[in-house]
Amino acid sequence: MALMKPLLLFALFASLLPAQSLSPKWEELTAEDFVKALKQADSTCVLPFGILEKHGPSGPIGTDLIDVRYITTKAVQKEYALIFPEYYVGQIFEARHQPGTVAYSSRLQLHMLQETVSEMGRNGCHKIMIASGHGGNTNLLNYFLQTQLDSPRDYVVYGFSALGPAFGPGAQLPPAAQPSRPGVDGHAGEIEAAMVMASRPELVHPERGGKQSGANLARLDLPAGVFTAINWYAMYPNHYAGDASGATAARPLWFSSRPTAWLPRFVPLSRTRCRLVCRKNFSTRPRIRLTLRNKRVSYDRVAQRFAELWKLELEASA
Repeated sequence: MALMKPLLLFALFASLLPAQSLSPKWEELTAEDFVKALKQADSTCVLPFGILEKHGPSGPIGTDLIDVRYITTKAVQKEYALIFPEYYVGQIFEARHQPGTVAYSSRLQLHMLQETVSEMGRNGCHKIMIASGHGGNTNLLNYFLQTQLDSPRDYVVYGFSALGPAFGPGAQLPPAAQPSRPGVDGHAGEIEAAMVMASRPELVHPERGGKQSGANLARLDLPAGVFTAINWYAMYPNHYAGDASGATAARPLWFSSRPTAWLPRFVPLSRTRCRLVCRKNFSTRPRIRLTLRNKRVSYDRVAQRFAELWKLELEASA
């Protein structure tokens, strides 16, 4: 009896301790914990999509991959979701002449992406968000999302730019996030060097930023709106736009927290139990319904319904 008392006290104390939290990273879970994590995430999974390419003389080859996984990992701390392991089978033909660049064939890019989301779906991910951290993946990802209508699926795939509009041209940045001088932000420039410094400062070498030119050489004069495959190389043959030499540890303090707002908004939207029910074949006239909270909305009202849901989410988060 004297032995039972301390054992009971220990059991009571242990029961009061918080349960061990599950890692959001797919590769870190055991098979048993994966099932629990999937349930905790409500079948919501994120595929961070990066690339392996030269990032000027200052940044690591995996800059986009490092950044998008870091941003995603921070985001799921606010709203739990499963994160797929490192993925970099994207579009980067314009940098094949640079050391370290890995440029897979276009056929493999699409095939690998489809096989990956299909396997995620087979494992129980019914809401899949592809978070792109590489600008060169944008058109590839948009086309891939359109191809999801070519056959019935029991999962839904979303695409999103993980860096968001705050990093685009004309972005309104607070003083702490402003560049050191005009014209230094661009591919592998000051802003991208600062982003890596938020998570892996030891990988960035701003002192090397001036070793190569990041100026636009404008060697191809085409009318506005006209594009050709060699556009980027004609402008930036060094695969470097801007100047990373002014990157400091000050800018990442703002950037490390700013881009994480997109996932907490996406997850509640996906948890409306959105499901495409496909009948017959998509090659003929499709009969598609979108199930939202047990209500069916015809296909021509899908966009309107999504807009309403986004408005509700934005108002709730305001």
